[in-house]
Amino acid sequence: MAPDPAAADRHPPVVACVGAVVHDAQGRLLLIRRAHEPSRGLWSVPGGRVEPGEALTAAVEREVREETGLAVRAGASVGRVWIPGAGVVYDVVDFTCTLLDPGAEPVAGDDADAVVFADAAELARLTCTPRLLETLRGWGVLPG
Repeated sequence: MAPDPAAADRHPPVVACVGAVVHDAQGRLLLIRRAHEPSRGLWSVPGGRVEPGEALTAAVEREVREETGLAVRAGASVGRVWIPGAGVVYDVVDFTCTLLDPGAEPVAGDDADAVVFADAAELARLTCTPRLLETLRGWGVLPG
């Protein structure tokens, strides 16, 4: 039986992704401004696609290093979101992460064109990816 070409439209491919919830010693949240689609120019937590055969925790540690230059250790998963994209659905598992060198300064790299540790006041001024703040608020991980 031939594959149904319309099946892809009904069930777009799912892309495994991770996100990192990283706070500094002052409780500020690490954010990157996305340099590429989806959501180019908007602020979000560091993260990205999981490579084939890669553990989710290894992926989140790699993505933070690539996008911010910071070394982290992945902790517990804080939540999961499904984000529709162009012909795909991104299945994003977010993890709390601990900075391995709390004194290190982030530097934008890879898929980020800017990086910042944001407190609550700065978060209110940034244009973030859709539903980011309400999702993180619901998970109890926004700066106070």
